[in-house]
Amino acid sequence: MVSNTLAKPPIRIANCSGFYGDRLSAAKEMVEGGPIDVLTGDYLAELTMAILFNKKRQSPDQGYVGTYVKQVKEVMQLCLEKKIKLVSNAGGLNPKGMADALQAVADELGLSPKIAWIDGDDLMPHLSALQKDGEDLVNIDTGRRLSESNAMSVTANAYLGCWGIKEALDQGADIVICPRVTDAAVVMGPAAWYYNWQREDYDQLAGSVAAGHVIECGTQATGGNYSFFREVPSFENMGFPLAEIFEDGSSIITKHKNTGGIVSVGTVKAQLLYEIGPPEYLNPDVTSHFDTLTLTQDGDDRVLISGCKGSAPPPSHKVCINTLGGFRNDAEFILTGLDIEEKALIVEKELFNNLGGKEQFDAVEVQLVRFDKPSPKTNEEAFAYLRVTVKSSNQNLVGRMFSAKLVELSLASIPGFNLTGMPGKGDPYIIYWPALVGSQHINEVVHFNDQTTAVVPTQCIEHEKPKVVASIIELPEISKQDMQSVPLGRIFGTRSGDKGGCANLGVWATSLEAYSFLSEYLSVDKLKQLLPDLSQYEIVRYELANIHALNFFVKDVLGQGVASSSRIDRQAKTLGEYLGVQSIEVPKSIV
Repeated sequence: MVSNTLAKPPIRIANCSGFYGDRLSAAKEMVEGGPIDVLTGDYLAELTMAILFNKKRQSPDQGYVGTYVKQVKEVMQLCLEKKIKLVSNAGGLNPKGMADALQAVADELGLSPKIAWIDGDDLMPHLSALQKDGEDLVNIDTGRRLSESNAMSVTANAYLGCWGIKEALDQGADIVICPRVTDAAVVMGPAAWYYNWQREDYDQLAGSVAAGHVIECGTQATGGNYSFFREVPSFENMGFPLAEIFEDGSSIITKHKNTGGIVSVGTVKAQLLYEIGPPEYLNPDVTSHFDTLTLTQDGDDRVLISGCKGSAPPPSHKVCINTLGGFRNDAEFILTGLDIEEKALIVEKELFNNLGGKEQFDAVEVQLVRFDKPSPKTNEEAFAYLRVTVKSSNQNLVGRMFSAKLVELSLASIPGFNLTGMPGKGDPYIIYWPALVGSQHINEVVHFNDQTTAVVPTQCIEHEKPKVVASIIELPEISKQDMQSVPLGRIFGTRSGDKGGCANLGVWATSLEAYSFLSEYLSVDKLKQLLPDLSQYEIVRYELANIHALNFFVKDVLGQGVASSSRIDRQAKTLGEYLGVQSIEVPKSIV
């Protein structure tokens, strides 16, 4: 067990949301379920920014996460009584609007919380000036400059860090409404405020990044989406996670008692691997080296994260730009019985002959998805699906024209011609454009008590830049004389997710011996053999021997981002389970 010999007791920072649409009752559950000091929530995936843009376009006073107002209304009085701080990024594209909405709630309830809000992330008004000033806003995934894109930008938000949150709390705020900040910032800021960490306290900050990264996706840290799901005692009333953060940056990840789910080294490890690339996890406040930390089970539903090293942040801030890509439509044909591939070719050929050829579209993607079985026992077991996606700047071409020409095939095509549903009208789609901008262009401002306070990025302050070396782990030799065929997922855990147009696939072992085999066996080439539909993509492998894990970064597999991807699994959530079902030969000693 960990004993707290530090000067202050740990700060208990809880999470009540992992995405826009998460469990509405979670805020109340976390406030009433046990002692906490801070309640945080993460609502802003890249796709969410596009959703909020549409809301703000329809009504200028919108653009924030409306469900957060409902959550806060339920807990505002109790939070003030218990002195629980509220910090979230639910401000989205309109943090002032969110602050005003919460003030209206407070007035209705007869309460007087001190509300601060932060801005400075919105770079839309400055895009032209930034590019004239030499900021090319190169797409991190594709290498193209924003000026080379013909698409119209609709949102451009820098990922702010934790120091604005700390400033607001230093000034006495009870509620801090953030715009686009890093997911971990809502945890880092309160920890930095509580311990009065300074800009060069890199190890402490790095530890809080790890804690924040683990709890920011809600119940994914407590058994949700966990590959060894049989270890989870109950999926009912899944407990949301909280982090007890100590002054040195180490933390205990846990959950309230009498809630479902589990907190184990495995669930925390899975979340650490989620949505990362290299082990050097970049943040505008610090570079956290996930290949230096240690995970230790510290009792039931308690995992200690310790030893995470930090170094100076990168010289730039990441920017989430969303552009209008045009219009798209999708159709899914049901192909049944014999000669599936031949039927697919006929449908594809006749559809585009009717439409006048593929070349008139900006993009066409055709996927044959085989679910059919030999000697099927049900009608549905004889089905395969042909998925067709078309994109164009001409809405009529992918809307009414596409639908009409598709319907014309109904009685003049393959036997059993059928659709899973009628195509739409040709909806606009968003292209995600991740880029970097020099931190000197960031002008973050805290608004509190009718005053404003500028927050200077760390990159604009002279500071030391310590270097960090990854932990060196001696791997034992594993005998391969006695081997056994098993599905990979029976031995190794997996977790995958989207990173813009790319995806990551984390794989971990439950022992050093098993990791020794895994690190030698699962090369990029082997991964492509096991998952041949990934063979066309560039894949980079990263090693995190300290937590017995590998992380594979699959470039461009999601095209231009979640909103525009034509894959069935647009967020790459299933890649890990797809790998887990593949049979591999492993030493019996690790089975």
